[in-house]
Amino acid sequence: MRVAVAGAGLGGLCLAQGLTRAGVDVQVFERDDALHGRRQGYRLHVDARAGLALEKCLPPRLFGLFLATTGRPGTKVTVLNKRLAVLHETPTGPARDPDDPATLSASADRGILREILAAGLEERTHYGHELAGFEQDPEGVTLGFADGSTGRADLLVGADGVGSAVRRGLLPEARQVDTGVRIIYGKTPLDDATRRLIPPALHSGFTAIVGGRVGLATGLVEFRHPPAGFAPEVRLSPVGDYLMWAVSARQDRLPLPAPADATALYAVACRAIRSWHPALRALLAAASVEETFLVRVRIARRVPAWKPSRVTLLGDAIHAMSPARGSGANTALMDAANLCEAMTGGGNPIAQIGAYEESMRGYGFAAVEASTQAEAATAHPFRQWLRDRAGRWA
Repeated sequence: MRVAVAGAGLGGLCLAQGLTRAGVDVQVFERDDALHGRRQGYRLHVDARAGLALEKCLPPRLFGLFLATTGRPGTKVTVLNKRLAVLHETPTGPARDPDDPATLSASADRGILREILAAGLEERTHYGHELAGFEQDPEGVTLGFADGSTGRADLLVGADGVGSAVRRGLLPEARQVDTGVRIIYGKTPLDDATRRLIPPALHSGFTAIVGGRVGLATGLVEFRHPPAGFAPEVRLSPVGDYLMWAVSARQDRLPLPAPADATALYAVACRAIRSWHPALRALLAAASVEETFLVRVRIARRVPAWKPSRVTLLGDAIHAMSPARGSGANTALMDAANLCEAMTGGGNPIAQIGAYEESMRGYGFAAVEASTQAEAATAHPFRQWLRDRAGRWA
């Protein structure tokens, strides 16, 4: 069986690892020219969905490396106002075994996780190959790439994100909606000087600060083991501890420059909190400006059941969601493990894909709806989001 995966994001690479482990011929086609061709995020919250999926799909040595390079778990989720007064605290519960995937609740660096997922797939991953379209026939799928080249596979998986070409070809009626929310992400490296700037509440775990119609989300990433050099056989980037921050508001409250390059976006983020507590302003002032990037939040509308075929979807390609509740990456990894099991479990592969799709539509769109409700417009765009998210981030 030959499987083509469009997209070398977390879900696509996780699926490729699982299929490779099962002896399946899988090839991954990625539009970017390299693994880190563009910024895609920093801190992730990984929970049992991710833990169990990665345990199923990764070779044991890589799964162990993933656990070893997760971040120190937090002890509470805190909501502050812009003067750092505590509005709400939610303990994250009793201490959990950081090496137990079934109870996992930790931070992870997206880039490091992606490097772990890509390890060993170098000969199977083809960068600079943007899938433009496909055609199915009784014997398989013909792939058409943006450069005019073609390929063949028995099955095609669209793991190509919110702008998925596979989704457009398979489900042209599927819609993704711009919520109007804009998020400027950045990171502040931690050293002796910047650590002294961190307010005590931010040390305890995920923290959200509310001020007017702008919100600031923060999360520390303090690695259990520094990634670089920890496992010499896997090349991991020399990422040090850092504070992830994200300034968020509706687009009318966060005017964006043109062009929206890193320097201009960073200036917008700093202006958005210019009247906030000096410690918060100082943390942004110490940020790595070139690491700043923008996300326009888009969400998928529920799609009615479709006829199973040789082509299927996972992750943001089918159920893109708001970052509220921290479910996007966890759900994509869960998709990958479930689809891998369907493809390698024996029986008619199209029927097995249909069973995967039925299950995925249930939990995937439930996650979309939960994240949408969490970001529902209220007197403050963050307030409901914060209430629903409390306890889900460590």
